[in-house]
Amino acid sequence: MSEDRDLRRRDHLIPMSPSEGVERFLDHREQRVAKSTYQNNQTTLEQFLAWCRETGIENLNDLTGRLLADYVTHRRRRVKPISLQKELSAVRVALEYWADLDAVEPGLRERVHAPDVADGAESRDVLVDEETAEQILQYLERYHRAQREHVVLAIWWDTGMRLGALRSLDVGDLREEDHAVSLQHQPDSDTPLKNGREGERWVWLGEPLYALIEEYIEIHRDDVRDEHGRQPLITTRNGRASESTLRDISYRWTQPCRWAECPHDREPESCEAYGAPNTPSKCPSSRSPHGWRRGSITDHLNRGVSPEVVSERANVSLEVLYRHYDARQPDEKMAVRREHLQEK
Repeated sequence: MSEDRDLRRRDHLIPMSPSEGVERFLDHREQRVAKSTYQNNQTTLEQFLAWCRETGIENLNDLTGRLLADYVTHRRRRVKPISLQKELSAVRVALEYWADLDAVEPGLRERVHAPDVADGAESRDVLVDEETAEQILQYLERYHRAQREHVVLAIWWDTGMRLGALRSLDVGDLREEDHAVSLQHQPDSDTPLKNGREGERWVWLGEPLYALIEEYIEIHRDDVRDEHGRQPLITTRNGRASESTLRDISYRWTQPCRWAECPHDREPESCEAYGAPNTPSKCPSSRSPHGWRRGSITDHLNRGVSPEVVSERANVSLEVLYRHYDARQPDEKMAVRREHLQEK
């Protein structure tokens, strides 16, 4: 009986193969999201296509809640819960797009259920805490002042902006009178913002950070243009710094042995994470650029900056801020509330 009902419900659908559906979706997404998001979507949907081939699904019309539950189980056996949550987010967006094309049932995206992730699991993986950030920046201030890595990490810690936003900055985006920088969504010249035009904003830097950036431009910045004729703020000898270059700065300088003693009882000469390019991420203490963003947002909140101000400054919704970026412990949250209450 329920099978007949499902068949009747799918009568209006227009046949579409999984490969066509994925191709259409990726074409739709390419100009609307940042390159990193697009590449992640591409990888996720290639895995989805492989599963469709393995299970004999040749028409997206045939997808049901039960089949999607099987797909979740299939992926859960292969990736961590946190990674699976991100994958399924992309699948849900694809299902919503396919529903608009009459290729799957409307509302099917709501039948994709991600596994629960233990509280704090994600923040432990990627958070750069205040003490660590201060130690790193103090070391860079003393030994590498105003060099590229110093400026990159200082901007990340002070503003919490995303990797793509930092990479997008041009020298001409600086606003001297306001000690600020203007973020622009420019996908046609390879610097999109994650939230597109909605991510455009001015970000206040303050006098000390602005002075540091000016010093970097005057002394250490490679005076080059990118392939689009723009003057990037963060450069290499070849032009605008790549995402991999910026990630490497984050991973490399969150290795404690760069500025203190190794907490893992390793020697630099024999450590697999030290020295060679693209290996710092193998250090148990190293953190990705996202860790600086989460740490900065948490530090802002700990200092009593209102969530609304932090939300606009970091271009993140309040819902996402509380769910994914606020890594404060209960006693830290209480301390901020107490300070406000004592002021009244």
